[in-house]
Amino acid sequence: MNVDSVYVGEPSVLGHRRDQPVLSAITKARVGAPELKLTELNLDGDRQADLTVHGGVDKAVYVYPAEHYAAWREDGFDASVADFGENVSLSGVTEDDVRIGDVWAWGDALVQVSQPRSPCYKLAMKTGRKDVTPLMIDSGRSGWYLRVLRPGTVPTSGAIELVERADGPTIAEVYVISFANYGQLPEEKVEAALDFADRVLATPALSVSWSAGVKSTVDRWRARRAG
Repeated sequence: MNVDSVYVGEPSVLGHRRDQPVLSAITKARVGAPELKLTELNLDGDRQADLTVHGGVDKAVYVYPAEHYAAWREDGFDASVADFGENVSLSGVTEDDVRIGDVWAWGDALVQVSQPRSPCYKLAMKTGRKDVTPLMIDSGRSGWYLRVLRPGTVPTSGAIELVERADGPTIAEVYVISFANYGQLPEEKVEAALDFADRVLATPALSVSWSAGVKSTVDRWRARRAG
């Protein structure tokens, strides 16, 4: 795994919705310094506009695979690195390789994979494409968040090391089960999908907010199947 570049940003007006200004820090600038501080909540110089849905200890750093940008361009997006609001552009791994709970050494900091990214309307505003949300969900090109286990100083380029491989589900597996449409699954596969969702929920490193969403879906479908 290699950190290609690091990006930070402060909230600014992204656009307007229902005649009201929309604040967001999705627009980020590349860090020119060779290293910067990482706290439990943020990289130095980075902040979130709406802490009810963004940021916090489980979403301190947003990582996005550099490999995905070629795929987005093939889908007709004029997309460049950092256009999805990532803090870290990372090469060498994708959602299929990374597991919830994996621990990485980044400089003298320790970080842990906590959840995928769920796109919101601000991503559509940033890209100017309303179809970006369903395309991110359908493609699974979500990226993922890191929580900070040990704050420290992190380099803005170079290797990042896997120090503890978790036995939890991959980001791709969590994403698929989280956005599965159980109503469209063959009957014989619904219970298997719900059972896998239970295994996802049993992953201790998965963020509380993401677990809550999966549990709500599972409980609703189990209740429906019970009649």
